[in-house]
Amino acid sequence: MINFFDPNIDLGTPSATTEKTVTVVIDGQPLEVADGSSVMRAALENAIYIPKLCATDSLEAYGSCRICAVEIEGARGTPAACTTPVREGMVVHTQSEKLQKLRRNIMELYISDHPLDCLSCSANGECELQDTAAAVGLREVRYGFEGENHLSLEKDQSNPYFDFEPSKCIVCSRCVRACEETQGTFALTLEGRGFDSQISAAADNILASDCVSCGACVQACPTASLMEKPYAEGRNATRTVKTTCAYCGVGCGFEVDLQGEQPLRMRPDKNSQSNHGHACVKGRFAFAYVNHPDRIRSPLIRDSIDEAWREVSWEEAIQFAAGKLKAVQKKYGRHSIGAITSSRCTNEETYLVQKLVRAAFGNNNTDTCARVCHSPTGYGLKATLGESAGTQTFDSVLASDLILVIGANPTDAHPVFGSLLRKRLRQGAELIVADPRRIDLLNTVHSKAPQHLPLLPGSNVALINAMAHTVITEGLEDQHFIAERCHSDSYQQWRAFIADSRHAPENMAHYIGVDADEIRLAARRYATAKNAAIYYGLGVTEHSQGSSMVMGIANLALATGNIGREGVGINPLRGQNNVQGSCDMGSFPHEYPGYQHVSDKAVQEKFEAAWGRALDPEPGFRIPNMFDAAIAGQFKGLYCQGEDIAQSDPNTQHVEAALRELDCLIVQDIFLNETSRFAHVVLPGSSFLEKDGTFTNAERRINRVRKAIEPLAGKADWQTTMALSEALGYPMTYSHPREIMDEIASLTPSFAGVDYELLDEKGSIQWPCNEQNPEGMAIMHRDSFPIGQARFAITEFIPTEEKVNRRFPLLLTTGRVLSQYNVGAQTRRTPNQTWHTEDVLEIHPFDAEQRGIHHGDRLMIKSRVGETSLLAHISERMQAGVVYTTFHHPLSGANVVTTENSDWATNCPEYKVTAVQVEKCMNETQWQSDLRNARQISVQPNEQIEIPNGRD
Repeated sequence: MINFFDPNIDLGTPSATTEKTVTVVIDGQPLEVADGSSVMRAALENAIYIPKLCATDSLEAYGSCRICAVEIEGARGTPAACTTPVREGMVVHTQSEKLQKLRRNIMELYISDHPLDCLSCSANGECELQDTAAAVGLREVRYGFEGENHLSLEKDQSNPYFDFEPSKCIVCSRCVRACEETQGTFALTLEGRGFDSQISAAADNILASDCVSCGACVQACPTASLMEKPYAEGRNATRTVKTTCAYCGVGCGFEVDLQGEQPLRMRPDKNSQSNHGHACVKGRFAFAYVNHPDRIRSPLIRDSIDEAWREVSWEEAIQFAAGKLKAVQKKYGRHSIGAITSSRCTNEETYLVQKLVRAAFGNNNTDTCARVCHSPTGYGLKATLGESAGTQTFDSVLASDLILVIGANPTDAHPVFGSLLRKRLRQGAELIVADPRRIDLLNTVHSKAPQHLPLLPGSNVALINAMAHTVITEGLEDQHFIAERCHSDSYQQWRAFIADSRHAPENMAHYIGVDADEIRLAARRYATAKNAAIYYGLGVTEHSQGSSMVMGIANLALATGNIGREGVGINPLRGQNNVQGSCDMGSFPHEYPGYQHVSDKAVQEKFEAAWGRALDPEPGFRIPNMFDAAIAGQFKGLYCQGEDIAQSDPNTQHVEAALRELDCLIVQDIFLNETSRFAHVVLPGSSFLEKDGTFTNAERRINRVRKAIEPLAGKADWQTTMALSEALGYPMTYSHPREIMDEIASLTPSFAGVDYELLDEKGSIQWPCNEQNPEGMAIMHRDSFPIGQARFAITEFIPTEEKVNRRFPLLLTTGRVLSQYNVGAQTRRTPNQTWHTEDVLEIHPFDAEQRGIHHGDRLMIKSRVGETSLLAHISERMQAGVVYTTFHHPLSGANVVTTENSDWATNCPEYKVTAVQVEKCMNETQWQSDLRNARQISVQPNEQIEIPNGRD
């Protein structure tokens, strides 16, 4: 059965950018429409159907198919509705005998070179070509199929996620334009002329091309030429659920198509304000892990980490875990246990874990991986601006004239935002990148020549101070903004500090590794741009001076007036999906939800009244304190929800030593991981498709997460935490996460107006959402700061203790790749493995030549704390003296060599600076060999079975 294409789904061309309106008449109807709209959009917005094939509202008008031809009084011929703008008084006719004949003839030509297999075609019922043919009344094809055609072209099935069947291509170029306009990769092209025109990936196949598998081409295709594999195999959805991606901090909205309990497809939600219908290879395609055979489906317990696992019921596992925690506290005291919350779990689940610690454990020993990556953001922005979050929306970048990216790789780590940023660069914005490595953003097609500052790892504060020195000494500061919006005394103190000649680029250049003239040029460009924005990532925060650098960024933005309007601001790019939310929800040992300090008596009394328990006014242990106390025999119990600390935390061997000392380690996750090797209890976790709740993305946007399938192990994570709390004697009685959010709102000023009804109505909300901002706040600090006037901070550059010497002459820094995510637990269990099967060490040709290293050699990487081995990848993306790797695979052991150096204010680890030596070797290290051979055994009634750990 043919389902006619609903014009309300796709309005053909993008919306007009002006609020001015004009009056037109379409098919006798007087209409008031936005000036600059196409005739097509004006008609479709008013439910007047015009057929189309090459047009879609996510792409600029193209006008190739001519199916949308209309008649306009006073105009010659039959212009295309998609490329014709409306004008005042225009009279348009969309239906006439002439137009019907023309459209049928055009469609007949398309169909004459197209397979007539509609009933067996994988796109049957979802094919715009099929629907449009029916709409124009095509019943037969007069031209026959004996002549030259494209029906025998070979299908390209190289990509693990979608097929390209050129025999079904109508050369509308929607895929090419989506790759260019939406993604910005330019991997596809239209080659040939006339009948010989074909879509090409400029390689033997799509997999071998520059394609990043974002799926924009698949989404844009109006036929079955580009199809996701489940649909190409004839599987169709029976229901759809709207939810939010659980990968990076962009927080993309999706519609999940399911067949029963099986997810088939993730379709980006075009109405989502985070991603506007775009996606990346992880969010759109890498969801197979949800039903992977490695999923833990039953709780596991054991008395000792040297014993085999026993599968037990939920009730037995919870009672076993609670009993162990009680025994630890009885023997070692109230402060001997704690918990780690997850930046992958929902706000509601994270809130419950920190509540469990404070109300049931009776202490403040709660921490989060968010502190391990972005706590300097909270500290630095709170100290200078008064709020611990980014200032803008993602869309704000479209109003930027200059974009300064520091220590971030958006196209790999935040690819949907990276595509938006690239779009702005193609429109004319200027770019400065401060990064030890030459990132892909610097190669943006059709953008102005970018400026790259290849600073040495550990020199961030020296760079930002040198830029600020240039601004001040050359009179480039915004005196009006400073006088109106900034604290005078702090500015004068900072100005005297930063104007000192020791901060001059000429005096800092040897620390930074960048020519002084380049630093001055960057400072001038930033200070003189109409709208200058700063985007930064873990290359800013994961340093011993991470907090100083964040404050330095704030100083520079304040001094130049680049705060409080569209196109400017300070924008931390959060790594995991709910880093912002886990911070907001009180996961730190010194703060309740909403960054309310535990020592504030009024705050303490408020939470005591709500939770019905006396609360500890003293801050608890951070994760490093937990490890040290464990080794010292003082910390003996840990509940770890959704974090693999044995892989992700620095100095792996120190972490493992601490975990071995615990009497009770409870791991709650969807897979067995490196941390569960040391656990006594494993509680099955639930994926994002198995629960309700909210995530908060990097722009403070609270997005709904909706349950699409039932939890594979029977409980969502919030239910597991409730069960454990009850077993410890502190009942929590929520029946749905909406009730948890209601409690959060009642106790957290910035969330005071948030509830599920408002979220469902608005789609999403950016906090603060309260009485003053009932629908949230998109751009922060427009008129004032939470602390009244912004404060400048003194940011003295103190070189890291991790210095190179003759023994360790190279600097190791780390990062991520597009196809993998964090420790890889999810993406390694999907076809994303196609692109990145193992971590490698990038090394500059000069350093390789000095050591006799060739591409593919196995290398020993030694630091002051450990050693590991990786394969060599010789690359000029790194500068000489710096090497680079990722940490997505457990066996890489990247964190075996990273040290425990950390940020002075927050203990955020200094992952980005490790002094190492690199030399050729023959074999893996002993640590790697031991890990490769480690297995986790589960005992069932009649047999022992090995539980996969997801390693290669």
